[in-house]
Amino acid sequence: MNSAPHIGLFIPCYVDQFYPQVAIATLELLEKLGCQVSYPLGQTCCGQPLANSGYERETEGSSRHFLELFNQFDYIVAPSGSCVLHVKEHFPKLPDMEKEQNRVHDRIYELTEFLTDILKVEKLKGSFPKKVGFHSSCHGLRGLRLASCSELNIPHFNKAQQLLKKLDGLEWVELSRNDECCGFGGTFAITEEALSIQMGKDRLADHLSHEVDVLTGGDLSCLMHLEGIAKREGQKVEFMHIAEILNQAIR
Repeated sequence: MNSAPHIGLFIPCYVDQFYPQVAIATLELLEKLGCQVSYPLGQTCCGQPLANSGYERETEGSSRHFLELFNQFDYIVAPSGSCVLHVKEHFPKLPDMEKEQNRVHDRIYELTEFLTDILKVEKLKGSFPKKVGFHSSCHGLRGLRLASCSELNIPHFNKAQQLLKKLDGLEWVELSRNDECCGFGGTFAITEEALSIQMGKDRLADHLSHEVDVLTGGDLSCLMHLEGIAKREGQKVEFMHIAEILNQAIR
């Protein structure tokens, strides 16, 4: 790119409240890769929890606010596939803001998607000498198409893998079931607790059976679910968002 793109950094609520270190890692990583990054202080929830609970009409205010706040940037980047998908595909239609809505739709990206498709990162000078298992979250996988799905007859690809395999010493672990849901699903984990936990245990077991050192992913909600199960079972596997790995590796 001829000039540094101006990025609006969108940090979802649960990242801000529970994992601020991931927000910092995302900011530092983008700056290391030559981006001009701004963090709009007025940002709020994108409205996904309300919409997922059946209150789509109640998200109009937060949707308008998001569009007004982020419309000015060249790109909008977030370390969360689920929130990006909500903004792109599940905002209520706002006829009086159609131009802004279309522009934001075309310019908002999940972090790994932005690095591979827009910045077109080809080299990463850094090392991370550990065995890494990657959890492909449903929103990113089947909504944003960040990786190929086993149910589709298409060539294999994985945008996170493209990035992580550029790091010296990192061993990418091929899981037995690469694209299985972890069972979190937001309110699903509350309304269907037993099923959610069992799905999480199955997903965790796949990583543990391959003796991964670090379990990573692009959606902290899924990682939080899996980490909670791991801690309750006394498992020692480390959990890191992919932004943390990349930022730490190229320090």
